[in-house]
This record gives sequence, C-alpha cells and structure tokens, in this order.
Amino acid sequence: QVLLVESGGGLVQAGGSLRLSCAVSGSIFNFSLLGWYRQAPGKQRDLVARITRGVSPDYADSVKGRFTISRDNAKNRVYLQMTSLTPEDTAVYYCYAQRFSVDYWGQGTQVTVSS
Repeated sequence: QVLLVESGGGLVQAGGSLRLSCAVSGSIFNFSLLGWYRQAPGKQRDLVARITRGVSPDYADSVKGRFTISRDNAKNRVYLQMTSLTPEDTAVYYCYAQRFSVDYWGQGTQVTVSS
C-alpha cells in the first residue's frame, strides 16, 4: 500500500513562507511522477508543481518564481517551498504520486494566508 503523508501547512501572513513536506512510503525512485496540487473552497483541484525523473519541474503560472518543488531521494520525501504567499494561495494542498499509471494522493494539508 502506498501512503503519502503531508505536513507543514498552517496559517501565515501575506508575504510569508511555508515549506510543505510529503513523506512517501517506499522508495520514491519507483514513482514516475511526484507533485503537489491544491484545492480552494468551491474550486477544482489544480496542479501546483510536479517533478519527474530527468526533467525540469513544471509549475502553474500562478506560482512560478515563488514556489519550488524538490525531492530528497534518501528520505523519500517531496517538498514544496512556498514564498511570497498571498491570500489567493489559500487552499488544501495535496501530495501526488504516480506509479505504473496509478495515481496516489495524500490526505491534504491546509494552507491559509491572511491579508
């Protein structure tokens, strides 16, 4: 069973920073795609950032230059460093992984940015 567990969410003022962490059960080498999505109240779940082996990371236009996705293969973790946060970044953030065309999701972590 694949488990993804997010942490690091919370309440932050506009302009602040947070780092989200996703602990992945098993070796992250086994996953072809790792990433972060977010879902704001009343909205669909949207891609924030994703990373694949040997390819530069992808970012949503709204977070380019502010968010950075990274992976630590030794710790089997995926991170999302978020800076210059705005209230529009408020959402539940989900960790995502894909292996053999099967998608896996974490439970989500709430990020709230106050103005």
